[in-house]
Amino acid sequence: MQDLWQLSAPWWHFVLRGVVMYGIVTVLLRVSGKRAIGQFTPFDMILLILIGNAVQNGINGGDNSLTGAVIMAVTLIGLNYLVALGSARSQPFRHLVEGRPTLLAENGVVDQQALRRELVSHEDFLNAMRIAGCSEVAHIRRATLETNGHILIETRETTN
Repeated sequence: MQDLWQLSAPWWHFVLRGVVMYGIVTVLLRVSGKRAIGQFTPFDMILLILIGNAVQNGINGGDNSLTGAVIMAVTLIGLNYLVALGSARSQPFRHLVEGRPTLLAENGVVDQQALRRELVSHEDFLNAMRIAGCSEVAHIRRATLETNGHILIETRETTN
């Protein structure tokens, strides 16, 4: 019973490992692009499960105690809270962590290079247009890929 609570390393090792792995995974997800985060597919779910499994030993260092698990959980939740707090209070920090929206189209002209760079397929763009009730590219005033991965389409006022 005592083994359930016995740490294999000092408590601060778990905090340090949690902070380092949180930072590494955050950077990797940030580099992967907005679409990878915003458009959650079954493949993304598989990726997240495998990433979780891959970084597990990096965080716990082979420790299987309940105490270590609690320390790691508190550390990760605390880090997530601090990032959310920093993002809410500081625009430069928010841009560093979340990135900036990307202009995909303006005044009826689609930026094909931006679509390719952000890995937005033609079908995804057309789907965003349909959701926005926009039937033609010419009706787009502005289309942006938001930092959460969603495409926001603003339409022009049309006269019939």
